[in-house]
Amino acid sequence: MKAINDFLSAMIPYTEWAMLILLIGGGLFLIFKSKFLPYRYFGHAIAITAGKYDKEGAEGDVSHLQALSAAVAATVGLGNISGVAIAIYMGGPGVVFWIWMTALIGMCIKFYSCSLSIMFRGKDSEGKLQGGPMFYIMQGMGKKAKPLATFFCIAGLFGFLGVFTANQFTQTFMNVVNPNETLALLGDFNWKLIIGIVLAIITSFVIFGGLKKIAKVASAIVPFMVLVYFVAVLIVMFTNATEVWPSLKLIITEAFNFDTMVKGGFWGLVILGVRRAMFSNEAGLGSAPMYHGQSKTDEPVQEGLVAMLGPFIDTIIVCTLTAIVIILSGAYLEAESNGILMTLIAFKKMLFGYGDILLMIIVSAFALSTLFTYSYYGVKCLSFLTNAKIGKYYNWYFVATIVFAAVASVDLVINLIDLAYALMVIPNMLAVLYLSPKVNLAAKSYFSKMKNEKA
Repeated sequence: MKAINDFLSAMIPYTEWAMLILLIGGGLFLIFKSKFLPYRYFGHAIAITAGKYDKEGAEGDVSHLQALSAAVAATVGLGNISGVAIAIYMGGPGVVFWIWMTALIGMCIKFYSCSLSIMFRGKDSEGKLQGGPMFYIMQGMGKKAKPLATFFCIAGLFGFLGVFTANQFTQTFMNVVNPNETLALLGDFNWKLIIGIVLAIITSFVIFGGLKKIAKVASAIVPFMVLVYFVAVLIVMFTNATEVWPSLKLIITEAFNFDTMVKGGFWGLVILGVRRAMFSNEAGLGSAPMYHGQSKTDEPVQEGLVAMLGPFIDTIIVCTLTAIVIILSGAYLEAESNGILMTLIAFKKMLFGYGDILLMIIVSAFALSTLFTYSYYGVKCLSFLTNAKIGKYYNWYFVATIVFAAVASVDLVINLIDLAYALMVIPNMLAVLYLSPKVNLAAKSYFSKMKNEKA
């Protein structure tokens, strides 16, 4: 495993700058080119999600809300809880500011990419309607762009594994339950391996049921668990009300810390923020368009606006809540870089000694919902590379890697995901930027039609 980890560590720097330029530079280009359109219609996006503009007979498999819930299920999870902790440990509280900035840019990127996922839908070898980067690359850019779509899918076979989720869930269970002591009477077992096997079995029951089953489970689990997490953090903030503003102030001041800039670590801080924000909300990655491409709608712009809510929910809200608890507790000054351990320490400190147990319950739900949704992304990648029948075998490979991830080191898992994500961003963002004029025309037509209907 050490040799694999060393190879991944060596490869990451070569892809970081390409990722940074495409996400930040490309995202800013889209914001100004759209004249801030997605942000101006935030309220309209909420109304669409609530079903106000649903039309009978529209093509697709799931509702706007189910598509958003499934996409958010893959992002609101351990990326927001342990990913943020890892970022704060490595870069200090200031890194959260750059996570925010990337999330705001990510909202516009998701508007464009998920609009394209409806605009350029295709069909798989079984004749089922599909959406996602591989389809808008092929249909929007033409057959000459097939190598780009293939490259995205190959990177996706690794990027869409649930290895980080399985790894961090195992760490949570081991630290909270500590089976080596609490279950010592049962004998001396490799508990990490056992946890991985159990997690793999539970995941199998859902992922082999297909998209509709995944969407149904995700839309049931995610909203409730986000609410529980939100209430837990509000209790922490209420009991430490006088320290909340100083914590937020620390995030901003540390983001522009003069010493950090002088020491040459400023861009490292920005890159770390971009990396963890992308891991949190997956803007620019190309995963969300795969779910949103299945929505029951014939209006690309509507789905783009719905998808835009994802980064706001999972990064601006959930990541900030996590960051505040970690900063208030001071856990980032004493914990290891193992993200979930730091967050467990923070919650235990701030919630009367029982916060780690509550967090374990929340993490369990988030972990399962993330595993359910990620498997679907991988199936679509393999289906595109081969055919729909072979694509379904990805689930077996996915389940097997859950067991591997449970016993692997945190560093190995993080490096694998960081490299795969960076490689996926490159083809996806190139396609989104190339096809963005088509989204601008669709948006102009859509809002013009809306004004005429109201008149």
